[in-house]
Formats: sequence, structure tokens, C-alpha cells
Amino acid sequence: MNPVAGFGVTFSTLFRKTQVKGDQARMYPERPAMIMPRYHGRHQLNRWPDGLEKCVGCELCAWACPADAIYVEGADNTEEARYSPGERYGAVYQINYLRCILCGFCIEACPTRALTMTNEFELADTTREAMILEKDQLLAPLLPGMEQPPHPRRLGDTERAYFLGLPDTGVPDTRMPEGHQDTYVDESEARPVGTPWIRAGSEARKEMRKQFHPDYSMPSDPALEAEPTQSKGVER
Repeated sequence: MNPVAGFGVTFSTLFRKTQVKGDQARMYPERPAMIMPRYHGRHQLNRWPDGLEKCVGCELCAWACPADAIYVEGADNTEEARYSPGERYGAVYQINYLRCILCGFCIEACPTRALTMTNEFELADTTREAMILEKDQLLAPLLPGMEQPPHPRRLGDTERAYFLGLPDTGVPDTRMPEGHQDTYVDESEARPVGTPWIRAGSEARKEMRKQFHPDYSMPSDPALEAEPTQSKGVER
């Protein structure tokens, strides 16, 4: 086989002029990149509907960070200067994106849903100092109806009105997710001690599974069907 023949296709396209018309000729950054809706990028500190900050300065995000990229200093709220509905707020909040690995552990650790991740991925900069974002850079922008803190509570008189209430009114949310009404088990109907935990909800899981898979039949397990037996002590 002629060793030069393999380059025939290469030579035939080497000097061919590539013609790209319209928007396809533009590339990033002139052409915006397509980001998936669930992409996790730069962090954001969220606010309540009245503008107060959701961060309570608990520092759980900093403790959960495996890269030690988050630094938080909490401070006490006062009636004259209130930044969050609770007793404390995050006075200092920094994220070092030279260390951050965007793992999302801090999001899972946050008890108030104060910290979330946006779709923004352009985190590069020209200096190391610019890669450490401060609290004012991470705070979510004020939406219509919000007021820049500090200011008194607007959604209720207590902290519970915020954390247990609807996000727009502060009224406690007593609704139950659809499909869970029939599977709720009252405390008075609790199983005796020693019953495997999987037995207590087996019937409820069967009903839930049938809603999505009508033809599915859960296999029976003799170990789960048997009544619990009282363990006997070892005779010595």
C-alpha cells in the first residue's frame, strides 16, 4: 500500500475554504454560551421577600467546606440594626474561588437555604485578590418590594413567621404534599419497639409505587411479614 495515499483526504481538504454564515461564525465570548438550567456555578446569598438576609451566621457552610474556601463571621442583630430575622446574621462572608471546588457541600449544610449556586461560570480574573468575593458581591440583588437592610421584620413579629411560613406572606404553611395524605401515620398508631423500621412503611411504599407503576408487584419478604419476637437473655 502506498504510504502517501493515506494523506489523500488530508490534502484534498487542507486548502479548502471553510464558509460559515450567520450566527454560527460567532464563537464565545461574542456568542453567549449555552448553560444547562441545573448547572451549579457562582454562589449567591439569598434574601427574604422583605429584603432581610437569610444568612444567620451559623458558619455551617464554612465547617462543611472540604477546601476551606469559606470564611464567615457572625454578629448579633439589634432592633435598631436588623439584617436577618434571627438573632444573628453574617457580618463578614467571603468565598475564595482560588480554593473553591464547587462541590455544593456548603449548599447542603445551610439550614436556612441562604446559600445557593447560580448559573454564572465566568469566574476568571487577573488578580488573586479579585477571586475572593465579599458579602456585598455575593448578596442577591434587591427585587421589587424588597428593602435594603437594616430594617425591622416585615413578614411577622417573630423568627418563626419567616422560617415556618409561606415565603410571600409569612403565614405558617400547613399544606401537605399531594399523595402524602393517605400515607401519614399518626403517633398513636406507632408500631411496638423491636419492629423493623422498614415494616412500618411497607404498605405506604406499595401504594406510592402503584401510582407510578400500576403493573408492579413488590416481592414479599418472609422476614418482614413475621411478627417480631422478644429476644431472650443468655443464660449463664
